[in-house]
Amino acid sequence: MREVIINQNEAGQRLHKFLHKYMPQAPSSFFYKMLRKKNITLNGKKAEGKEMLALSDRVCFFLSEETICNFQNDKPLSDEYDMAYKTLSGISIIYEDDDVLIMDKPENILSQKAKEGDLSLNEWMVGCLLSKGICTKEQLSTFKPSVCNRLDRNTCGLVIGAKTLRGGQYMNELLRTRKVKKFYRLLAKGRVDREEILEGYLLKDEEKNKVRLVPDADGNGASYIRTRYYPIRHLGDKTLVEVELITGKPHQIRIHMAGIGHPILGDYKYGDRNWNDLYKKKYRISSQMLYACRLEFGTCKPPFEALSQKSFRAPVPEKFSLILKSSGNKDDIME
Repeated sequence: MREVIINQNEAGQRLHKFLHKYMPQAPSSFFYKMLRKKNITLNGKKAEGKEMLALSDRVCFFLSEETICNFQNDKPLSDEYDMAYKTLSGISIIYEDDDVLIMDKPENILSQKAKEGDLSLNEWMVGCLLSKGICTKEQLSTFKPSVCNRLDRNTCGLVIGAKTLRGGQYMNELLRTRKVKKFYRLLAKGRVDREEILEGYLLKDEEKNKVRLVPDADGNGASYIRTRYYPIRHLGDKTLVEVELITGKPHQIRIHMAGIGHPILGDYKYGDRNWNDLYKKKYRISSQMLYACRLEFGTCKPPFEALSQKSFRAPVPEKFSLILKSSGNKDDIME
């Protein structure tokens, strides 16, 4: 018999979900059979699987160790977390509490892995927590800390990470209900003179990893998008613009700004190649001049009161500072 005491990162989910994490190779039919026969029990009693787990609950497996091991991951725990933590450079932690991390992601780092073997911010975060002793590799079998929002590889700035299950559930709820406001800053071509809210429908070409704006979502799988932007400062042939991402879809800001004739500097996918080439030659700018500059939290319920009404800012990226200084401006306009 094996007994598992439910900890904070396992509480708050249904029993059947926990069982699938604990023995991921086992089919659902196996769990329901074992629950029906009381070979798996919850707090010494027969369970159905839909019960919500609470802290210190006891899940008992009246199964052979061979059966349990056969249904658990047969691969050894990877060293990818340690490798990511040691090799991915430039990541910094802006805020941390018992449940949440807010990180500043540099460009050229994925938020989450796209394929097997990738090292991303997500692996870096887990490696960081392992190095601090906040979690162990054994605990990762039933819960893995994870990033809650994503940025494109070449977009730097603030990313929220969840250290605990309750942190992940609450941060995802805030993001889903838009109770965390996300702001970006960018350098747009031309003179942007007014504040505006842009709306439309975005259709993604998965093969080309590119999006386009379409008139509606009439059965084509397009997603509704909404973006608010306003100018901060005119800088010659470009404008420093701040954007509030009201909905959050991949490449949303890039396609919306290009769609109104103000593409982002350095954006070779949707922007002005000739204009980009001028800055690439002079400043070695080869990716979009866009970063996630600020997160604003509304009122947060316990135990997340420390985040209530808080605003977090990312440091100004070095490439932004370089171009601002070349335009005769100081970094204080980025504040």
